[in-house]
Amino acid sequence: MLHAPEVIATDNLHAAVIHLKVPCEEMQQVFGPAIDEIVATLQAQGLEPVGPAFAHHFSVPTTHFDFEVGLPVARPVSPTGRVKAGELPACPRVAHATHVGPYDGLSASWAAFESWISDQALSTAQTFWESYTVGPHNEPSPAKWRTDLYRPLDA
Repeated sequence: MLHAPEVIATDNLHAAVIHLKVPCEEMQQVFGPAIDEIVATLQAQGLEPVGPAFAHHFSVPTTHFDFEVGLPVARPVSPTGRVKAGELPACPRVAHATHVGPYDGLSASWAAFESWISDQALSTAQTFWESYTVGPHNEPSPAKWRTDLYRPLDA
């Protein structure tokens, strides 16, 4: 279920990321291990995440996801293996909404969100991201999971 679409501004956010390009059907198999790899790298460098995991997509997927999975950090991470320093860029205008519920409902929430964006006559950039603010890492009930959706807007 989609809640509260709005237009906001976002600040630059330093992150530790792994870039992945995988067939759509493999997303669920690669996401968790990538987060685990980032967490291990942060621990080895004495860093802690300062926010929830995210997926920063570089284009709307058709057959493949081309994205970075990441965790926000207070200072840049030193590159180690697949983990590198990255960021979520500052955006002066971003469409934002929150999906509440299990991840299998995300596609319906994205469709409703894209419809809202269109109804507002807003023009979007190619990139977008999801931030997993409440999920299996901190809430056992999928009905209570919260995923923030972000779609940067053209100026």
